[in-house]
Amino acid sequence: MDITNYRLDELSPALHRVWHGTMDDSPQYANPFLSPQFAMAIARHRRGARVAVLRESGEPVGFLPYQRGVLGVGRAIGLGLSDCQALVHRPGVTWDTGELLRACGLSVFEFDHLVEEQGPFARHVTGMFASPVIDLEHHGTGYAQWLRRTSPRLTKSTLAKERRLGRDIGEVRFVFDERDPRMLRRLMRWKSAQYRRTGRMDRFARPWIVHLVDDLFHTRDEHFTGVLSVLYAGDRAVAAHFGPRSRTVLATWFPAYDPEFGRYSPGLIMHLRLAEAAGAHGVTYVDLGRGDMEYKDWLKTRELRVGEGFAARLHPVSAAHRMWRGPVRGLRNTVLAHPGLRQPADRLLKTAGTFRTSVLAGAAVPRRHAPERTASATRPSNGSNGSR
Repeated sequence: MDITNYRLDELSPALHRVWHGTMDDSPQYANPFLSPQFAMAIARHRRGARVAVLRESGEPVGFLPYQRGVLGVGRAIGLGLSDCQALVHRPGVTWDTGELLRACGLSVFEFDHLVEEQGPFARHVTGMFASPVIDLEHHGTGYAQWLRRTSPRLTKSTLAKERRLGRDIGEVRFVFDERDPRMLRRLMRWKSAQYRRTGRMDRFARPWIVHLVDDLFHTRDEHFTGVLSVLYAGDRAVAAHFGPRSRTVLATWFPAYDPEFGRYSPGLIMHLRLAEAAGAHGVTYVDLGRGDMEYKDWLKTRELRVGEGFAARLHPVSAAHRMWRGPVRGLRNTVLAHPGLRQPADRLLKTAGTFRTSVLAGAAVPRRHAPERTASATRPSNGSNGSR
């Protein structure tokens, strides 16, 4: 196996075609987070982004995008944001993990959403987790009818709330591919408010993430598109979602809604409309992302499995990194896996978030989240629970 490392902007059009072809040939690699476009976008906003190209007999057969930090600490590309990670390869290709790390100049390679099929990484996996998906094919009369059969009470309730939203506020309509950047800004404000009020880290307080999402929003390619979807009631936006899609897979990423309309369950309505529209646009399944959330349990048709862990070779840096990161991950996963621990932790975070929000209530809105200068602008507000 010959392994060559490139910066993402060094990849030739021919290598791009092979990478896309490899994704198309293997359904488990069809996720947009595994595409060269996502890796290139990360490279434009974060240092150390590289891709290792594996060749057999001179032919490219595999691609591993990664980020290299100081002392050879490596991370899956977009770690912490990406909901799917893998060495994208042709069927039957295998590799030696130690050889791969040495070729990349890495002492350790950290991942948290690794595709289950990655055999050579298997002994480095420290935990496997469910990643629910919505299949939009093979359900006879369609996903909506399947959902009515499997969850009749909740489906009936959600559709009744949608009708009531239309009567009370205005005609309900859904735009699958909204191109107004002002709506993307509004979604970011909703999501930021949710993060703050629930005590979570506000991802959109980090300028590079804001710029990354802007970048992906403007990416339009047959293999990768940033899709902003918006649920409207009359002239009011009540819920929105932004996520990447490949030819066949849509990944849910940043869903949120205006809590002023919370009694109508706009997040659930939006997800139903999103699944319906995605299927009409050629998507075969929606990846809801790793996470134990009630709405995902209701919507899912099945689950994928993703792994987290540390691929490492004998090196002092790899040992130190595992000693530092391993216990933190272990504690977090223990809390998330046990409702008796997760629920008190969630309440504590929400209490802290409420306190922080009240303290900061009079603070100036950050410039990048400044209200739109339109009559229809809504106040920053909490968003729906999502994979983020």
